[in-house]
Amino acid sequence: MPCGQQESGADAARYVVGVDVGSTVMKCHVYDRAAAVRGSSSRKVESLYPRLGWVELDPEVLWSQFVGVIKEAVQAAGLHMRQVAGLGISTQRGTFITWHKRTGKPFHNFISWQDVRSAELVNSWNKSLLLKVIHVIFTVLHFLTGNDRYLAPSFLTFSTQQTSMKLSWVFKNISEAEEAARKNNCCFGTVDTWLLYRLTKGSVYATDYSNASATGVFEPFTKCWNPTLCNLLSIPMSIYPPVKDTSFNFGSADSEIFGVPIPIMAVVADQQSAMFGECCFHPGDVKLTMGTGGFWNVNTGEHLFASRRGLYPLIGWKIGEEVVYLTEGCISDVGTVIKWAQDINLFTNVDETAKMARSIVDSEGVCFVPGFQVSVNDPYICASFMGLKPSTTRSHLVRAILESVAFRNKQLYDMIVKKIRIPLQTIRADGGVSNNSFVMQMTSDLINKKIEKPVNADMSSLGAAFLAGLASGFWTGKEQLKKLRQIEVVFEPQKDSKEYKPAMDTWLQAMKCSLHW
Repeated sequence: MPCGQQESGADAARYVVGVDVGSTVMKCHVYDRAAAVRGSSSRKVESLYPRLGWVELDPEVLWSQFVGVIKEAVQAAGLHMRQVAGLGISTQRGTFITWHKRTGKPFHNFISWQDVRSAELVNSWNKSLLLKVIHVIFTVLHFLTGNDRYLAPSFLTFSTQQTSMKLSWVFKNISEAEEAARKNNCCFGTVDTWLLYRLTKGSVYATDYSNASATGVFEPFTKCWNPTLCNLLSIPMSIYPPVKDTSFNFGSADSEIFGVPIPIMAVVADQQSAMFGECCFHPGDVKLTMGTGGFWNVNTGEHLFASRRGLYPLIGWKIGEEVVYLTEGCISDVGTVIKWAQDINLFTNVDETAKMARSIVDSEGVCFVPGFQVSVNDPYICASFMGLKPSTTRSHLVRAILESVAFRNKQLYDMIVKKIRIPLQTIRADGGVSNNSFVMQMTSDLINKKIEKPVNADMSSLGAAFLAGLASGFWTGKEQLKKLRQIEVVFEPQKDSKEYKPAMDTWLQAMKCSLHW
C-alpha cells in the first residue's frame, strides 16, 4: 500500500511496531496480526570512547536514529503511521543518562553498561570495612528470619557493570548534576525513560519494572528503588522515575514527530523482551540470547531467587497483577569477539565461521580466553589465544573462538541447574550468534538438551511488539501469542558431552593462566 494511502474503520490500525535499541544495532520491525514482519529497518549504534574504559552514547544521535528507524520500517512496509496500533520499545539495559528536570538538557552523554569508569570506586568499596559489616548484618538477618531477601543482596559485591556505581561516579564528578539533584531538579533515566520523555515532549517520565530491576538500584523483593544502597553511595532518591507496568499505555508520541500520535504501549528491557518474544511464559522455561554478550534467563514464576555468585534475580515483566521473576546469568564477549575476529580478517563473512570450524577435526589445542569486557569475577583477566603452533591456521583460531562460547554456555548452564531448584523445561535461543550452527550444536551436546531456534532471531523487537499488542488489544492473550511462534530448527544432542572433556579441560587451564594479568 502506498505510504500516503488511508484506511478507515476497523482496518485502520492493523499493525504493531517493535523497536530494539541494542548495544551495537538498533532494529525496528512492523508486524501484522500473524506476527509476520511486513517492514524492517536497522541502524548501527555508534559508541563513543572518550577515555580508556569509558563507553558512551550521544543522546541526540540515539534519538535521531530511533525516530529514523521507525519511519523507515513503516515506509518499507508500505504503510502510513496511522495504521500502527501501538509501539513497543525494547532497550539495552543499565545504560543511563541524567538531565535537568526543568530544561530537559542532559548533564552528560549516556553512560553505557559496558563502561568501566567506576573501577577505582568499585575496588575501594569492595575492600571497605563498612561493606563487610553490612554483609555480616544481612547474614544475621537471613539466619534469624529465613527470608531470602537478606541472602547476599546484589549490592554487597559491587562491580563496574552496576548502574549504581557509575551513578555514584556522576554525582562525585559532575557538579551540575549534583547541584541539580540538591534542588530536586535532576532526572535519572535508562534508555527507555529518555525515549519516553522525548517521544512525549517531556510529558511522560517513567520506566517499567523490567528496566528498573536491571539497574541493580531497584529492589526486586520490595519493588522499590533501594534507599539503603542509595544512602550508602550518596545517591539522591529524588532522581528516580515512577515505575509502571511493562505492557501499559504510556501515552502517545507527540504528533509532530511521526505526523500522527502513535500509542506507546510497552517499554521493556531487551533480555526480558526476548524472553517474552520466545513465549517463555512458564516456570522452568529457559531463554538463551547470544548477541553482543550471552544471557541465560530462567522463568522462576512467582518465586524470586536471591543473588548467588554468577546469577542474579530480575523482574521479567509486570502486567496488571501478574509479576514474573527471572534468574539471569551472563557471559561477556560473544558477538563482540566474533566481530573483532572479522575486523582482523580471520574471515570475511560471519556465515563462513561454522564451516571453517567444521573443516578441521579440532582446534589442535588452541584456546581462546575472552576478556574484552571487564569480568565481574576478575577485572584483570587477559583476553588471549593460547596453544599456538606453527601449524595453527585461521580455522583453528576461529574454532577456538566459537568453542569458547559453547564452553562458557556449559559453565553457566551447570551453575543454573545447581543453584535454581526448578526443573528446566524448553530451551530457546535467539540473537545473532544463534545463527551459528557450530556453536548451537556444540552447546546442545555439552548440556545434553534440545535447543529450539526460531525463524526470526530478533526476539527483543518481537517481545516488545507482543507486549504492545496485548496492551492495545491487538492480540488477545498469551495463548494466541504461543500459536504464532515459528521454529526454524531444533538442535538435539549428537555427541556425548564426555567427548569434549579433554578440550574443555585444556580451555579451563588456559582461563586460569589468564587471570590477574
